[in-house]
Amino acid sequence: QVQLVESGGGLAQAGGSLRLSCTASRNIFRFNSMGWYRQAPGKQRELVATITSGGGINYAESVKVRFTISTDNAKNTVHLQMNSLKPEDTAVYYCYARYFWNDYWGQGTQVTVSI
Repeated sequence: QVQLVESGGGLAQAGGSLRLSCTASRNIFRFNSMGWYRQAPGKQRELVATITSGGGINYAESVKVRFTISTDNAKNTVHLQMNSLKPEDTAVYYCYARYFWNDYWGQGTQVTVSI
């Protein structure tokens, strides 16, 4: 089993920044991949950014250049630095991990971007 605990969500103005963090209950270097998804009201959950154990990174087109995913293996944490935020980034952000080909999710953290 893997527990994922997110932090760092909140309210930001358009053009501002937020940093999300997700701490795992196991050593993340053993994970197949980790990342972030988001779900806005009335919409399906969508990929934001993922990073594999080999260092491969994938971003949604809508967040490329603005968001950066990174890991801190010593702290078993994955971060999502979000810059130049837009109102359309408003959503619940979920941490995700694939460990031994099982998928795990955090409880979600709300990000709200005001005009």
